[in-house]
Amino acid sequence: MNRFGVYVHIPFCKKKCDYCDFVSFSNSNDLQERYIECLLKEIEYRNIGTKEKVDTVYFGGGTPSFINATLIEKVLNKIREKFEVKEDAEITLEVNPGTANKEKLEKYKSIGINRLSIGLQSSSDRLLKLIGRIHTYDEFVEVYRLAREVGFKNINVDLMLALPTQTMDELNDSVEKIVDLKPEHVSVYSLILEEGTPLEKKISSKELELIDEDVERKMYWGVKEKLKRNGYVHYEISNFALEGMYSRHNVDCWNQEEYVGYGLASHSYIDGKRVSNTENIEEYIENIESSILDKNITVNEVQDREAMAKEFMMLGLRKINGVSISEFERKFSINPLFYFRFEIEKLTNEDLIEVDLDNIKLTNKGLDLANIVFEEFV
Repeated sequence: MNRFGVYVHIPFCKKKCDYCDFVSFSNSNDLQERYIECLLKEIEYRNIGTKEKVDTVYFGGGTPSFINATLIEKVLNKIREKFEVKEDAEITLEVNPGTANKEKLEKYKSIGINRLSIGLQSSSDRLLKLIGRIHTYDEFVEVYRLAREVGFKNINVDLMLALPTQTMDELNDSVEKIVDLKPEHVSVYSLILEEGTPLEKKISSKELELIDEDVERKMYWGVKEKLKRNGYVHYEISNFALEGMYSRHNVDCWNQEEYVGYGLASHSYIDGKRVSNTENIEEYIENIESSILDKNITVNEVQDREAMAKEFMMLGLRKINGVSISEFERKFSINPLFYFRFEIEKLTNEDLIEVDLDNIKLTNKGLDLANIVFEEFV
């Protein structure tokens, strides 16, 4: 069986957040249907080889919940026409409060979407306004409540930390309110300041200041401990879930499984090759309408065995349980303790990774300095 995942990029939103540098466009209602028609053609005609069974589908953005729900239905139906989607496939859709109502949520449920990822970011209305979110905490709660009411049993909530001016009390309040709602999954992200965004400009002009790194670490460990005490398993650097509710889409990526990305700026990993779609929406649409789909695709990397092994190690170290020594041996026919003996010795001496009989994994210090660890394997 040739199983793989599918990612679909919906590049439209009601308003771009002040920290966002994703390829997305505010409103652009006139482009939405035209874009979706091109997306359907890409799914139908793009050659990805002999892939067979889809076990995860992920609609990301942008804000997929911003567009008409019937457009999401069209895309999902096309994926089902093109491929065999497994009966128990995980099908996720990102939802932002302020762009979803009961009618939309009922539609998502009826077409087979079985997992929602809702962007809360903070329970503080002050902070939500500061970072340019379009919703209040009460509006988030309403969407969450409606999602439960229509029958969603697998919901992720996004939480951000190290926001400018964010206090520990505000972060603790967010965690406590999330825990009270009992979502199956919580994703926790530190703010990453992207060049050219409104938030970056405010930092550069000294209008706002970033949180101190030591405070950021305390925030991270505080969130980790609170979620752990409430039954959430910390299974990846930024992700926590109730037992058995890990994000299959993300876990497959960290396990170096194959996935195909459709739509503007999407990425794919197929047969050891990483490719990406153009980030220019006019170009994307024009090429597909002119039946020259391949013109949208750029090959970013064709991996040899060494590159694949390095990436497998780097991605695997994102998981809290680390890299399985036996799984590495099965995949690459060599023991990783020998293959990466110099990197492992250095990182072990620096107390950034630890090795037991079964796994190579990050230490607590390694979690704080993960980027340094990953650079050893790039």
